[in-house]
Amino acid sequence: MIAMANFPKMAAVPGASEYHAPVLFAQVLAALKPAPGMLIVDCTLGGGGHTEALLQAGANVFGVDQDTEAIAFASARLKGFGERFQAVHSSFAAAPEKLQKMGIHSLDGVLMDLGISSHQVNTPSRGFSFQADGPLDMRMNPQGLVTAADLVNTASAEQLERIFKQFGEEPQARRIAARLVKDRAVSPFYTTLQLANAIEAVVPRSGKTHPATRVFQGLRIAVNRELEELERGLVLYGAMLKPGGRFAVISFHSLEDRVVKQYFQRCSTALLDRPEWPAPRRNPDCVFSKVTGKPLVADVAEQRANPRSRSAKLRVVERLPSVSKVPLKIV
Repeated sequence: MIAMANFPKMAAVPGASEYHAPVLFAQVLAALKPAPGMLIVDCTLGGGGHTEALLQAGANVFGVDQDTEAIAFASARLKGFGERFQAVHSSFAAAPEKLQKMGIHSLDGVLMDLGISSHQVNTPSRGFSFQADGPLDMRMNPQGLVTAADLVNTASAEQLERIFKQFGEEPQARRIAARLVKDRAVSPFYTTLQLANAIEAVVPRSGKTHPATRVFQGLRIAVNRELEELERGLVLYGAMLKPGGRFAVISFHSLEDRVVKQYFQRCSTALLDRPEWPAPRRNPDCVFSKVTGKPLVADVAEQRANPRSRSAKLRVVERLPSVSKVPLKIV
């Protein structure tokens, strides 16, 4: 159990503790409009900051997280809300099936705050960061089978190049992958600084961004299958929303934001048109209306108080009242 006393609140950021500082706090509450009797799922519970605010507004909340440390911390933080809060240890794409088994088939709101928590980044033993040395792990779920070290030490040069390029958007992906395969033949990679130093030997540091930043992002996304989880989760939770229910997603980099943007666009476009059609046709996937046109971003004050918020984008849609709830199908 993680002791609450070890994580005092940071007054500058609403809902924050030293475990994690939630971003776009006011915007999320305005978007989801929590009220007594509502049922909301926070798919990325983290330190429980967003969830606490939803509970304080009277909503009932299921908090989902695959990180057992987050579950322990948030459960201790939110125990005063009794049965109105329930923690679910699960990836957010697997959680809908668990909710179904608990008798939960429809929701008033869904929140996804993507990426990793401040605690995960700041804990060397989790292996997410090269700011301090730690095991090359990067598993959001500590019980997961594959670590970053497994990928770095066993994947082919071509596979590593794809991970670094596709998930990390690293322009030097091929050179870095080739160097890692060469180096691991002499000595396998076990720690974060060992990997970061090898990358820096290929791509020298220039500017404020460490040359290993994109590679670490790519590995983290691959280890946790983040984009696959996101694509699946969007569909499953979208199907659980009641008419008038809202879906809010916070993303932190272009890859995940693109997935969210395309899903919301596809499901909020009323008519489809093609050159070969005599007239536009109704889009059978149109079940949402957009609440936000352009994504909401943090204001200057929040960015100063919480630098992590600088890259955050919030997109929100609402389930159309004229569309019947689609039965949830686990595929």
